[in-house]
Amino acid sequence: MHTSIIRFLLPALALSACTAAPDGRLLSPDGDLAVAFSTDAAGVPVYSLVSGSDTIVRPSTLGFRLLGDNPDLASGFAVDGIEHSAHDGKWAPVWGENDSIADVYNAMTVHLTQKATGMKMDIEFRAYDDGIGFRYVFPAQAGTDSLRIAEELSQFAMAGDHTAWWIPGDYDTQEYEYNITPLSGIRAKNSNDQPGNVSATGFSPTGVQTSLLMRNDSGVYINIHEAALVDYPAMHLDLNDTTMMFTSHLTPGIPEAKATVALPFATPWRVVMVGSATDILATNIIYNLNEPCALEDVSWIHPTKYMGVWWEMITGKSQWSYTNAEDFDLATFDYSKARPHGKHGANNANVRRYIDFAADNGFDQLLIEGWNIGWEDWFGKEKDYVFDFVTPYPDFDLKALNDYARSRGIKLMMHHETSGSPANYEAHMDTAYALMNEYGYDAVKSGYVGNILPKGDTHYSQRMVRHYLDAVRRAADHHIMVNAHEAVRPTGLARTYPNLVGNESAMGTEYQNMSTQHVTILPFTRLKGGPMDFTPGIFRMDLGSFAPGNKEHKRATVANQLALYVTMYSPLQMAADLPEHYAEKPDAFAFIREVPVDWSESRYLDAVPGEYIIAARRAKGGDAWYVGGVNAETPRTASVALDFLTPGRTYEATLYADTPEADGHTNPEVYDITRRTVTSDTVLSIPMARGGGFAISVRPVDANN
Repeated sequence: MHTSIIRFLLPALALSACTAAPDGRLLSPDGDLAVAFSTDAAGVPVYSLVSGSDTIVRPSTLGFRLLGDNPDLASGFAVDGIEHSAHDGKWAPVWGENDSIADVYNAMTVHLTQKATGMKMDIEFRAYDDGIGFRYVFPAQAGTDSLRIAEELSQFAMAGDHTAWWIPGDYDTQEYEYNITPLSGIRAKNSNDQPGNVSATGFSPTGVQTSLLMRNDSGVYINIHEAALVDYPAMHLDLNDTTMMFTSHLTPGIPEAKATVALPFATPWRVVMVGSATDILATNIIYNLNEPCALEDVSWIHPTKYMGVWWEMITGKSQWSYTNAEDFDLATFDYSKARPHGKHGANNANVRRYIDFAADNGFDQLLIEGWNIGWEDWFGKEKDYVFDFVTPYPDFDLKALNDYARSRGIKLMMHHETSGSPANYEAHMDTAYALMNEYGYDAVKSGYVGNILPKGDTHYSQRMVRHYLDAVRRAADHHIMVNAHEAVRPTGLARTYPNLVGNESAMGTEYQNMSTQHVTILPFTRLKGGPMDFTPGIFRMDLGSFAPGNKEHKRATVANQLALYVTMYSPLQMAADLPEHYAEKPDAFAFIREVPVDWSESRYLDAVPGEYIIAARRAKGGDAWYVGGVNAETPRTASVALDFLTPGRTYEATLYADTPEADGHTNPEVYDITRRTVTSDTVLSIPMARGGGFAISVRPVDANN
C-alpha cells in the first residue's frame, strides 16, 4: 500500500453517494487500486489504473464508432457530473466454490454529454480489491431510440512488454492451446499454423481473445476479460505491438453493424483483474459484476457427477452414427430399412452396461451421445435441418432405457447437437425440452459444431449471444440445466441463471494429445467466467490400445487426472473414461467416486500459470477436505501445508501420487496410494512428475466427526 497515492485520492471517496465529485478518481476498498478518469482537450474520455507503485493501465481512451445518422461517440464530451458510492455485501451461490461470496466495491459513475449532438453517455466504474470493471450506460434520451455500433473503442494500454498467456483472436472457437510469449511475440506466433476447430476465423495478426492473462516485471498478474455478456457481441483484443495498447474488437455477424442496441442500454463490463497468481485464481469479480439470480425457484438445480457414452466415440472405438448412408433428407429417410454399420455406440445393450456401472459406483447421471437420428449427414454439410432432437435411432429405446436408469437410481442426460443451425434448434427447442420433461431428463449438453448458419454469422456474434441466453432461459422454464459446448465463453451469467451449469468454450479432453501446460493455465483464463465441462478422469493413456487406428497418447499421469477434479472447479464433473478402464484401477477410481462436486470453501495454495496449480476445497457442509495439484513439464516437489484444517482435530489423509517412475509422456499409468494421520500442523512433501500431480482426500477421524 502506497500512502502518498492514498492521501491524494481520499477526497473523492469521502463524498457521499450521488454527490457531484470534483474529479474522477476512485480507490478500491483496500486503497491499493486507483482509477483516474478525465476528458482530454478534445473531449475524449480517458481512464488509467495503478496498483500501488505499478502502472496497470496507462491512460487509455473510451468510446464508440457508430453507423447511421449518429456521429461517433469518441470525442467532444463534457462531464456533467460524477457520482460516488460504495457497496459492502455478500451473496450465496446456488452452487460454487464457496458457500458465500463477498461483494465489496467502491463505485463511480461519470455522466457525459457530447456537446455537438447532446447525446448522453455514462461510464460506470467499480473498484474491487482484486480488480476493476467499467461499462457504458446509455440512458433513454429524446431523438434517439437505438444505436448501431460499428466498433467499440475501449483501450487497455499496458505499461510494458508483459509475459502473456493467450490464444488467437477467433470469432468461432476458443479451442486452442495457450501460447506463452511476451506481448511483442504475439505477431510472430500468430503467423504460424494455429490448430483450431472447423470454423476457425482469425481477424488480426495481433488479435487475441479474452480472458487474457499477463504478468508484468514486478510479478503482478493482470487479466482482461468481460462480465455479463448480454445482447452484445463478444469482445476480443487487438494489440498495437509498438505501443503495447490493446483496443477492443467486437465480433461481427451478418448485419453491417456489429451491435444494434435499443436505449436505454448497458454494455457488458470490461474487467481488469490485478493481483498475485492465487489472487487471480480466487477472484469472484466476474460473478460479482453480473446481476443476482433471476430465477425464483432454484430447488431443481443441483451439482452433478456423471459418466457418458462419449469417450468411445471421441477415440474412434465406436461411432455416433447408425448407418453409412449420407446426403439424404432427414424427414423422408427410413432408418428402419437402413443397414446398420455395426459401430453405433448408443445402442440398448451398451447403454445398459454404462447405466449399471454408473449406478453401481454412485454417479448421478449418464450422458448418451448419438442417440438421435441424423448423425450420418451433418458434419461440415452446412444444412439447416439435420436433427429434430426427439427421434431416436432404431437400436435406442428411449422409454425403456430411461425406465431402466431410474430403476437403478440415476438419470440420463440429454444431448442436443445443433450442427451450427440455431434457427433449426430454436424451432425445435420447446418440443425437445418437453420430451426431456416427459422422460425425466433434467440436464442437456448442447453443441454448436461447424459454421453458423446462415453463412456470414459467427459463434460469438450478437445474434448468437442472444440465442445462447434464450436457450438457457427457455430451459429454465422447463427446469432443465444447460451445458453448452462450442458456445460463447462464459462471462459470469451463471450467477443470474444458475441452470447454466457448464460450458466448454476451450480445448478439452477430446483433444487427446494436448500439452501438459494446458490444465495449469485454464483456471487462470477460461474458467474465470464460469465452469468448464473439461471431462477429466482418463486412466488408459494409450488410446490405440482400445481404439484401433488411434495413435494418440494422453500426456498426463493418473494422479494428474484425479487432481483435475479439485483444480478445475465445475458443478458438472464427468468421469470420462470407459467403465472397463476404471474397473482396471478400482483403487484410483475410488477418489473419483468420493470427490464432491459442490464446496463450502476453496483455497488456492500455490500456483504459477503454465507450471503448476495446487488447490484445496472443503466439502459442502462438513470438515472433509480435498487437495489437488497438477504439474506441467518440469518435475518438482510440492510442499503442502495443511494449515487450513481445523486446529485440534485429527484427520486421515489418503494420498494419490505419482511414483518415482511416473512420467506423463512415457510412463503415465503408475501411481502410489498411501494413508497417514494428519493435523493442521502437518506439511506434506509430494513429488509431481512431468504431466503429473497428486490428489488427497482428508477426512476427520476424531470424536468430533
